[in-house]
Order: sequence, then structure tokens, then C-alpha cells
Amino acid sequence: MTTETHEHRLKRLAMRSMRRGIKEMDIILVRYADAKLAGMSDAQLTEYDALLSENDQDLYQWVSGQMPPKPQFEALIHDIRLLIGSAE
Repeated sequence: MTTETHEHRLKRLAMRSMRRGIKEMDIILVRYADAKLAGMSDAQLTEYDALLSENDQDLYQWVSGQMPPKPQFEALIHDIRLLIGSAE
């Protein structure tokens, strides 16, 4: 089993941020990834990676405030909302 380098992980997460199913999520997550990925710890990158595995419909509803996020993603969704200017 090969381990992923930090640089490769950042590139993979950036690519996953822009290749979503919903254009709005592409825009939101690319902006977030560009602003935040490089400064994230390994634990934060793991959390973001898990978030990217969630359904786009759910992500959009969480980010837009239509539905509360899963508890494990509350802080991350709040951070995304702050960056895009739609925090409550």
C-alpha cells in the first residue's frame, strides 16, 4: 500500500472540490479549497475529504442553511459559510 503525499492529497481534494454534480457546489467548494486547503492540518484534510463524500444535494442544503449539517460537519460547514458570506 502506498501512502499519499501531502502535495498529492491537496491536489486530489482540490480536484474533488471542483468536480461536483451541482455547479453551485463546484463554485462554493473551489473557492473554499483555494482559500483553505493549503493551511489545513492532516485532521482537517481528513474531515474535508469525508465532507466531499457527502451527497451534493445535502451539501448544498447545509451550506445554504436550508437544513442543519450532520454534527461531525457543523464546524466545517460554518467555516465554508463564513467564507462565502452566508453565515447566519
